[in-house]
Amino acid sequence: MLFYRASLPLSRSTLNYVTGLVRRHRSSISSKGRALPPGAQALMTLAYLKKGETFAQLAAGFGVGTTTAWRYINETVMLLSARSPKLHQALRKAKKDQVQHLILDGTLIPIDRVRADRPFYSGKHKKHGVNLQVIAEPDGQIVWVSGAVPGSIHDLRAARNRGIIRALAACGLLVLVDKGYQGADPAILTPYKGRNKPEPQKQANR
Repeated sequence: MLFYRASLPLSRSTLNYVTGLVRRHRSSISSKGRALPPGAQALMTLAYLKKGETFAQLAAGFGVGTTTAWRYINETVMLLSARSPKLHQALRKAKKDQVQHLILDGTLIPIDRVRADRPFYSGKHKKHGVNLQVIAEPDGQIVWVSGAVPGSIHDLRAARNRGIIRALAACGLLVLVDKGYQGADPAILTPYKGRNKPEPQKQANR
């Protein structure tokens, strides 16, 4: 196996932040004798999240076993997830910041699955993946991201099951969605459907 040096386009403050999370977690559970120091565990996790390298590749690069790499990365991801805002908190902040409007859309994150894993197969995208519901500001700044559900689940159903439609309808902000969310709620604006639409409807869609 060959090894090489590589760069990671993230700031030192990001690494310090994640390192602090790992260090405090280890202290809280009195964990000692780890194969990697907190900084290396944080760096390995950031490399995984940013570059998508496999556990085996990262394990080789950091000089640990594949199982150890898997355990360390998942531990750190859980620590980061626990720090993310809840939906109602994110919407409250967006309203406080006087965001003009919000955009809800679903995205499919491809995953490595076999043909038998039908719940994860998205017929729309023709690949296996997980469905994430993303709320963003007009400039694309992410406000909140849902947990993952199997890729076969339609965007509207995923948003309903997560309580996202109900929360957005009640937040008091203008919310724009695509045609996949038709029938979500009267307070959520979807494009007009059909051909030969009158000009006002075309303008509204634009």
